[in-house]
Amino acid sequence: MNFALPGGQIFITRALFDKLQTEGELAGVLGHEIGHVVARHSAEHIAKAQLTEGLTGAAVLATYDPDNPASANTAQVAALIGQLINLKFGRDDELESDFLGVCFINDSGYNPEELVRVMQVLAEASQGNAPPEFFSTHPNPENRIQRIQEAIQNLAACP
Repeated sequence: MNFALPGGQIFITRALFDKLQTEGELAGVLGHEIGHVVARHSAEHIAKAQLTEGLTGAAVLATYDPDNPASANTAQVAALIGQLINLKFGRDDELESDFLGVCFINDSGYNPEELVRVMQVLAEASQGNAPPEFFSTHPNPENRIQRIQEAIQNLAACP
């Protein structure tokens, strides 16, 4: 596991670090996390989460009727929809950070293919334990590999 905080601090767990075999793979992880920082994903996610919570809260209040216990189901559905919307934002952010990571790795003189190896490491680590992509904040590593390879083929699109 690795993550970036809104202030720009980047963390990588020892468990992931120990699975990396090359300096280029570490550069891939750091490039991806720097992508989150540069794209301001944490700040955007906080703002989107607050908006979604406000909208779902309003939907809950509008649909809940204390005299009708069945209306609680509608409130639960509204809350679930809000959570799923925020998960999709997270998956989109991951794909954008993968693209930016490819650009940063390449600009730093590392082989961007190293990020593909990082995704293979993540896929191996999550085998059998990952929820369906629809319920996850991250796209499946296999899907990310394809997108990373496309980004490598299109380095001219890097900022």
